[in-house]
Amino acid sequence: MTIDTKSMSRRHFIAGATAAVALGGTSLGAMAESKPLRIGWTAWSDAEVTTQIAKLLLEQRLGQRVELVMTDVALQYAALQRGQIDLMLMAWLPGTHKSYYEKVKDDVENLGPIYTDAKLGWAVPDDIPVSQLRTIEDLNKPEVKEKLGGRIQGIDAGAGLMKLSDAAIKTYGLDYKLLTASDAAMVTSLDRAIQRKQWIVVTTWSPHWMFSQYKLRYLEDPKGALGGVESIHGLARKGFSADFPKAAAFIRNYKLPLADLEAVMLKARDSSAAKEAAAYVASHGPLVDRWLANSL
Repeated sequence: MTIDTKSMSRRHFIAGATAAVALGGTSLGAMAESKPLRIGWTAWSDAEVTTQIAKLLLEQRLGQRVELVMTDVALQYAALQRGQIDLMLMAWLPGTHKSYYEKVKDDVENLGPIYTDAKLGWAVPDDIPVSQLRTIEDLNKPEVKEKLGGRIQGIDAGAGLMKLSDAAIKTYGLDYKLLTASDAAMVTSLDRAIQRKQWIVVTTWSPHWMFSQYKLRYLEDPKGALGGVESIHGLARKGFSADFPKAAAFIRNYKLPLADLEAVMLKARDSSAAKEAAAYVASHGPLVDRWLANSL
């Protein structure tokens, strides 16, 4: 759920169609005349990568014109329900987006998970001995608290993860201070601690590019204070499969390994999601063919 600051600097609403070279015998003229498929997304780097991969394949392999609409995640659910957008590829289920999904579930098509094993949690560098720090409960050990300075490095104060972290501190009876910072500042603190071989606990989530850059592990959460494992689903407006049968078949087959997504996110930090999405598609032909097997 990483927020990409480069994306956030764009206008809040973006509606753009790319006239890509159509493959598979679809002419540019036919593509231009096709009904545009409107995909909603929010400026999180994982959502941007999955959306850019889908956009590329819809346009270049299926000859389907695509418009991207960037807006708040809550508005995406409402827009799907009203038929104002056709598709979103970032529904965190069953927990994180439960309140949004429950309101619209009878008015949308759930096309299934795109990737799994997403989660919110607290992570530590993997070189911290598991024997000393394995679970959130272990943070209560005096020797562990001393090494951590009684601090947990958090992110933005208003983030849902921070609210859950506050609750987790109470649930586990921890005498720790939860520090607020931007996502970038949290990663800077993590990097500094790793370089200095110091102990640190950070609030984080998967997918996040930092899991491709650093060796980290989540602390076990036996009381489930930070929620469980999530799947990120593609949701469509009612009637989508009838109106866009090839696109619907593709999204149902679109399964992106979490480690691959995090690796693309890491590379995109130094270039762009669109460029790295294209590179991923070009280097994963057999996987892409499986995604499109029922669409061509």
